[in-house]
Amino acid sequence: MSHLNRKVGEVEYDKLIAGVTPAIHVNSGVIRKLAAAAALVRGTVLAKSSGSAGDGKLVILGTTAVENETLTPDCILCDDMDVGTAADVNAAVFTAGCFNADALTVKTAYTMIEADKDKLRERGIYLGTVLA
Repeated sequence: MSHLNRKVGEVEYDKLIAGVTPAIHVNSGVIRKLAAAAALVRGTVLAKSSGSAGDGKLVILGTTAVENETLTPDCILCDDMDVGTAADVNAAVFTAGCFNADALTVKTAYTMIEADKDKLRERGIYLGTVLA
């Protein structure tokens, strides 16, 4: 009984989650292998590939689409992960919830536009801010 009241671990708040409504949903997705290996961070916004050249895989929002491919904002990466050049990677992704817009990451030199935010909202991902 002496082990019922002991410290198990610590959690540091990263300000990614901005609210409890709507409820957080976690699913799996496949991130497309990269031309150059990279470490993706928790909170990276991912777009889904579709169209006649699409493969249904996820890429970082802001990636340039190939001909006949459409990249639509779709979900947010749950955990930090490394993506290499040899194989696609299975990942846990948030598919619904309320997230802090200031804590999200997209491709370097890309800025989210209102149309991106609208597409995320259509999927159940709402963006807000976290007050100090």
